[in-house]
Amino acid sequence: QVQLVESGGGLVQPGGSLRLSCAASGSIFRIKVMGWYRQIPGKERELVASIASGGSPNYADSVKGRFTISRDNAKNTVYLQMNSLKPEDTAVYYCNAKKWTGDRYLDVWGQGTLVTVSS
Repeated sequence: QVQLVESGGGLVQPGGSLRLSCAASGSIFRIKVMGWYRQIPGKERELVASIASGGSPNYADSVKGRFTISRDNAKNTVYLQMNSLKPEDTAVYYCNAKKWTGDRYLDVWGQGTLVTVSS
């Protein structure tokens, strides 16, 4: 099994920055994609950014130019650098890993970390 542990959430003022980290452990073999999703109460979870092994990052339009996803394969960690934060970025952010099982992808989720953007 894969375990994902997130850190880095908190309260920040509009225009500020935060960096989220997600460390993967356990059976990390065949993790193909890692990414970040976010969810606001009453709304569906949405993709923020993702990055495949050896691939280019993918971003939601709402965060392009402000957020940067990066991956340190040696540390099995993915980061989300969030700059120019807006109140509408307030959400619970979840780390996600997509593991190839041989015939399908298995989604693994972290416990979530709350990001609050408010003055």
